[in-house]
Amino acid sequence: MTAQVAIAAVSEMKPGRYPEMDGHALYVEVVRQFLAEWSVKPADIQGILACPSGMAGGGRTDIFVHEQLYEELGIHPLYGDTMNAGGATYGYMVQRAATAIRQGLTDSVLCVGAGKFPKVGAGGAELMARMVSHEAFEFPYGTFIPAIYAQVASRHMHEFGSTAEQLAEIAVSSREWALRNPQSATYGSEPLTVARVRESRPIATPFHLYDCSIPLEGGAAVLVTSEQVARRISPQPAWLLGMGEYHSHRNIHQAADLLDIGCGRAGRMAYERAGLSAADMQFAQIYDAFSVNPLVFAEELGLCPRGKGGELFASGATRPGGDLPINTYGGLLSFGHTGDASGMSMIVEGARQVMGIAGDRQLTRAEIGVVHSYGGMMSEHSTLILGRQP
Repeated sequence: MTAQVAIAAVSEMKPGRYPEMDGHALYVEVVRQFLAEWSVKPADIQGILACPSGMAGGGRTDIFVHEQLYEELGIHPLYGDTMNAGGATYGYMVQRAATAIRQGLTDSVLCVGAGKFPKVGAGGAELMARMVSHEAFEFPYGTFIPAIYAQVASRHMHEFGSTAEQLAEIAVSSREWALRNPQSATYGSEPLTVARVRESRPIATPFHLYDCSIPLEGGAAVLVTSEQVARRISPQPAWLLGMGEYHSHRNIHQAADLLDIGCGRAGRMAYERAGLSAADMQFAQIYDAFSVNPLVFAEELGLCPRGKGGELFASGATRPGGDLPINTYGGLLSFGHTGDASGMSMIVEGARQVMGIAGDRQLTRAEIGVVHSYGGMMSEHSTLILGRQP
């Protein structure tokens, strides 16, 4: 990774329900907030990457978002695309933008995501199940997204003896961070306890309600730039030190191992390219659609020994004041899972921590951190290493 590339600016809407806005209106609002927050003008944006709006609902999607956005901005970008890899989309956007910048195609790329999360009633659940399931070998048997992830949790319990209480500790840790984040959906609510998580409504064994992310709407923007542009925009950019990508399977029944699903491979590539190791990471932001994700992925990323993810979270190390903070913005479990834009939140938070602009949740040690996101049923993985020094 030769020429220096950085995340120079980030912005994110507060997760919520925005019934007055369709997908395009959400995109426009995300860009408006971004331009209001940073000293960036439309003319400063040379590239734009976006995600199809309506993707999370499994129904009609708009696949020409980048065209609409550059027309709204009144610019003629040198680089642009609308791309989709589920929750990994935005990690891949950062990687694609970095590659384009290093090739001299552009100096700056605005990566944008916005969208809605359908209410998971009977109709919404079926649409989403069809979107993630094999039509012949999975969907006819009543596929449901929480149940697929519950298989992963059950497998980890079987192999390593992890417990439902340890999963609950992950939800508790996320809520503690969310209570320090005014932008989180649960800010101002009561802290969670293991008992409260376990007593909440059952969803799919071993998950209860608070083991599941909160389906909401919103969006975010990340500006990836060359070194020269980054230093002009930000007093402390978040430098992209390493990146890794791995695609494992399309349908979950084709995954060879539910506990070694591709995250580790993407992580090893990112560490190698950064010239660093898991031991160098001072924090982690990990896509957590369900409580089991941070447990399994912390192991795959080498942040703790295999089989010890439950113990890591139960120890308190991931909470405020702990030795290895994880999901310091509250995670999708407590910050909110913003549908089409859900893979943005951990990148925004990783950059904010490195940039030193995370407010009351700012870490004292945030020189280097790892950000991991994935798409599909843990099918495709993106790992980014961010740091304060290029």
